[in-house]
Amino acid sequence: MLDTYLVAPKTLKRLRSGPSGVFIDDFADALERDGYSATSAIRYLRAADHLGRFMLAHGGTLVDTGPQTPENFFRHLPTCTCPEVKGGRTGHHVYFGAKRFREYLIEIGVCQGDKPSIAEIREPAIVDDFRRWLRKHRGAKEPTIRLYCRDAAVILKVLGDDTSQWDPKQIRTFLLNSACSCGASTAEKRVTSARAFLRYLGVHDLCRPGLDQAVPSLAHWRLASLPRCLSADEVDRLIAACDDDSRRRLRDRAIVLLLVRLGVRAGDLANLRFSDIEWNSGTLRVLGKGRYEVRLPLPQDAGEALLRYLESRPQLAGSDHVFVRNIAPVKPYISGDGISSVVKRALKRAGVSSPAKGAHLLRHTAATEMLRHGLPLEQIGLILRHRGIDTTAYYAKVDVALLSQIAQPWPEVAK
Repeated sequence: MLDTYLVAPKTLKRLRSGPSGVFIDDFADALERDGYSATSAIRYLRAADHLGRFMLAHGGTLVDTGPQTPENFFRHLPTCTCPEVKGGRTGHHVYFGAKRFREYLIEIGVCQGDKPSIAEIREPAIVDDFRRWLRKHRGAKEPTIRLYCRDAAVILKVLGDDTSQWDPKQIRTFLLNSACSCGASTAEKRVTSARAFLRYLGVHDLCRPGLDQAVPSLAHWRLASLPRCLSADEVDRLIAACDDDSRRRLRDRAIVLLLVRLGVRAGDLANLRFSDIEWNSGTLRVLGKGRYEVRLPLPQDAGEALLRYLESRPQLAGSDHVFVRNIAPVKPYISGDGISSVVKRALKRAGVSSPAKGAHLLRHTAATEMLRHGLPLEQIGLILRHRGIDTTAYYAKVDVALLSQIAQPWPEVAK
């Protein structure tokens, strides 16, 4: 209720009698539910009232708010002359409050959500079928699906919709020209996307058989670089940077320990559910790429950190995700990017300068530590869920002591 944040009768009357008044009390409940502080909630409630008056002054109602409304509202603020607006004319919080209020109106069905983009509306049917195939038969994650489908749409636009007429020369020419106009990383992703799309077309007899073999491979030397990882001292400093009894630090410590002890991916933790933690057996069930499920032993320190965090974790109705955001709106992470942000901030607090800043740095660190402690490559590969031993062999180069035993002297030195 609105009375949770405001007590002045005149202010309560003004907010409840304004154009947004019919929704203002329930909006206050939604802000409290999502974990907004009292200061932010009051600002957002004033912004919601102001947005209703802005729409009324321009001949509309809250039903008419659209995707551009928050932007138009923000541009209106410097010259605002709306009557009875108190404390809602300046600051970015006014814009964000109006934006959050519109999201709330969409949730309760008062106004329409954002319409699909033109690219989504015009997406060819074959790309839509490709998307469903990737999700159902390949177990691909949503970020991968978006990348593959975007590139598939580009290929169709350049080579034409009649996929049965495509030939190897067209495929190679398209990819080589594409590689000349973008960076190496983008070109490599497009090559992978094209290969997956052509395999899909081949499976469904929509193109020549084996056309995916025409996709050229970019020059790439496997195992050419050293894995980026932290030293044991840097790991200790990173964990120590999460020592605190606050809810945020408890969450950060649990995330860092799970990443550095088990080598899981950021997306694994973002998707971790309560049912995946098997306390009786001391294991963690992880569902990774391609729906590949594995049970990993839960180390003592990581398990204790996880338990302490869960005891302080805010209760979210209808959500069984383990890790959630610490700032409003309090909700589960939608991808591994949020987990990587936790690691990035922890590295900064610890004063650790590293070649990489995300969660994958700790995955590399976990692998190299396991190797240094004598764990065979096969077992490391099982823990990391690698599909081939060649991928795990990437970490063998960090064991300098072992390599020195088999290294042969240069002929010039031997003389």
